[in-house]
Amino acid sequence: MKKSTTGFGLTLLALLTIPNMANSQENNDLPPEATEFYEPVPKKIQAGPQLGDAPSDAIVLFDGTNLDAWQNAEDGSKANWNVSDGIFTVNPGAGPLETKQEFGDVQLHIEWRAPQEIKGEGQGRGNSGVFLMNNYEVQILDSYESKTYTNGQAGSIYKQSPPLVNATKSPEEWNVYDIIFRAPRFNKDGMLIKPATVTVLHNGVLVQDHFEIKGPTVYTGIPNYTAHADKLPIQLQDHGNPVSFRNIWVRDLD
Repeated sequence: MKKSTTGFGLTLLALLTIPNMANSQENNDLPPEATEFYEPVPKKIQAGPQLGDAPSDAIVLFDGTNLDAWQNAEDGSKANWNVSDGIFTVNPGAGPLETKQEFGDVQLHIEWRAPQEIKGEGQGRGNSGVFLMNNYEVQILDSYESKTYTNGQAGSIYKQSPPLVNATKSPEEWNVYDIIFRAPRFNKDGMLIKPATVTVLHNGVLVQDHFEIKGPTVYTGIPNYTAHADKLPIQLQDHGNPVSFRNIWVRDLD
């Protein structure tokens, strides 16, 4: 039988919540062991050999060779974006891609690069997006030297939250998103009981700080939650611009 730590946890909680205990003689007399615990033991994993490499418990969604983990999001057919030299690139007009596997709470690492041939401005320049659960978009856009509405630039939660800073690199360089996403929770009647949240690091810089998502990131109108499955695919947008991707992996936090 697994040893229970509930009683100890409650005892520790009681000790920590006694008024003014931090300044009391009783607190000074506590042994160090009173605030130590040994269970649960964190699972041991192997971190990637270099920063940005997939750890041992990650699910690799693109390793530079094929799109076997992806399918066309519109009809479930074979993913037909262009794969070459360890990267894959939007095939304009082919439609969005989605993962074959479905996810809820995740840590997602994704690297992207805007088209090196600069065309267009604003939302027409290097536009794509990564959709968590097919509903909640972290915007991908060439925002290096291009103006648009701030809640639609790179690093934004589309139409909801602008990034804290613009950390976008030039089109000759790769951008990195590290995303921590917590899925929304609905009760058995389909009512929202906890909204989705997202934290985003863009090139190592915090641009979204545990933002509470207001609902699906719609282009027009006010976002409103509608109950959906606990797990859904991750989607990459085809916005007609040849944005490139590499080194995509995810850790299931459920």
